[in-house]
Amino acid sequence: MAQIHYGCGLRLKECIKLRVKDIDFERKRIRVFGKGDKERETLLPETTVDPLRHHICDIKKLYEIDREQNTPGVELPFALERKYPNAGKEWGWQWIFPSNRLSTDPRTKIIRRHHIHPSALQKHLKRAAQRSGITKRVSAHTLRHSFATHLIENGYDIRTVQDLLGHSSLKTTMIYTHVASKNKMGVKSPLDHLGG
Repeated sequence: MAQIHYGCGLRLKECIKLRVKDIDFERKRIRVFGKGDKERETLLPETTVDPLRHHICDIKKLYEIDREQNTPGVELPFALERKYPNAGKEWGWQWIFPSNRLSTDPRTKIIRRHHIHPSALQKHLKRAAQRSGITKRVSAHTLRHSFATHLIENGYDIRTVQDLLGHSSLKTTMIYTHVASKNKMGVKSPLDHLGG
C-alpha cells in the first residue's frame, strides 16, 4: 500500500479507495478519483506490478468468501448503487485495500466490507520510520510530497507533475519546485570532493 501511495503520488483517501477496475496492468496506469470527484490517470510503477497482482489474487479469495456468504456488495459512488443495485457485488468494483472485517455502514446501517481505515497506513508508516531511525515526522502525505519532489529533482516538467498529482492550480504544484531547488542541480561543496 505504501509503495502504491508513494509510487503513484496519491492522496491517502485516493489510495484507500482504489478499486480493482482502476488498475490497468497493460498500460501501467491507475485511474484515480481525486478531490471533487475529479478523475485522472497516474502511472503504475513497474516495481509494484507483480506484488500488486499477488495482492489482488489474495483479496479475490476474500471477495469469493463474501459472495459465498451473500454479503452485501461494496459501497458504490454517486447514485450508482440505486441505478445498478448488484454492481457492488461485481469483482471490478471491489476495494484494492479492503478491510479484513465486515462493518456497519453508519449511513445505511448495512453490514458490508469497507476499504481499510486511513489510520492503518499511518500507523505502519510511523512504526517503519521509528524502526529506521528517522527523526522527522513521517505521514502518509509525506509520501505524496516525496513523489512530487523526486519527479521535479529528476527533471520532469512541472505540468506533468501537476497532472499526475491532480492539482487544478499550477500554484499548488509550484511548492515542490521550491523544495527541490534547495540543492540546485545537485551541486556539492568542494569540501565533499576532497574525500577526507
